[in-house]
Amino acid sequence: MFLLKKLLAALILPPAGPLLLALFGLWLASSNSRRWRALRTRDSASRAGNAGFALVILSLLSLFALSLPVVGNALMGPLEPYPPITRAQLQRAQAIVVLGGGSYYAAPEYGSDTVGYYTLERLRYAARLARESRLPLLVTGGAPFGARPEAESMREALESDFGVKVRWVENRSRDTTENASLSAPMLKAAGITRVALVSHGWHLPRAIPLFEKQGLEVIAAPTAFSTASPSLIENLLPGAMVRSRHALNEYLGQLYNRLKELI
Repeated sequence: MFLLKKLLAALILPPAGPLLLALFGLWLASSNSRRWRALRTRDSASRAGNAGFALVILSLLSLFALSLPVVGNALMGPLEPYPPITRAQLQRAQAIVVLGGGSYYAAPEYGSDTVGYYTLERLRYAARLARESRLPLLVTGGAPFGARPEAESMREALESDFGVKVRWVENRSRDTTENASLSAPMLKAAGITRVALVSHGWHLPRAIPLFEKQGLEVIAAPTAFSTASPSLIENLLPGAMVRSRHALNEYLGQLYNRLKELI
């Protein structure tokens, strides 16, 4: 199921999704060929061809639009409802939980797998919160595609690069659902029921309910908000496809979790 979800998401999300739609449009447009006309009337073939060209144009335009920072930020906006954690909120927490966000495989400068870009953003903020609060840390993330478990890389980065000790390492989870289900027993065994959850602002609306289902009280500790450039030109230059992709992935993930509850 995990691999199936990843495959479907890869085919639906940009750039693959719009490109596949464009290819389908080209196939429809080919209805003007002699062979297609032999199977259908001239009018129906013409309509199919026009629809195909329209689909190609719309798909390519959507791909371009999704690459604009202003569009990516607009998609991200509803996914970032939680403000930065306050000092008072942090004082209420009993532990800090950091969610993995991807690995940097076979990093030549480090000599092995290490944390990826998004994970590093989360670790930097978690380290700051840990130093301010002196709360124990849990890192969570497995190795769904093989190689080194992400949580092991997270612990190494926190302890070696940020000088912050990690108390718990959950290294078997493959996704956010398993982050929650496998981390909760470790926390509860230590008497922890209230945690500050560190992840990107756009990820927390999907992650928090999953941890709450495990009987934990969760305090949002978002980081790496989607902020706009002070330059209007930069906001309109293509180059932010990954931002739109993350946003659409979160919308799909939220929809998937809601459908699971209904079934």
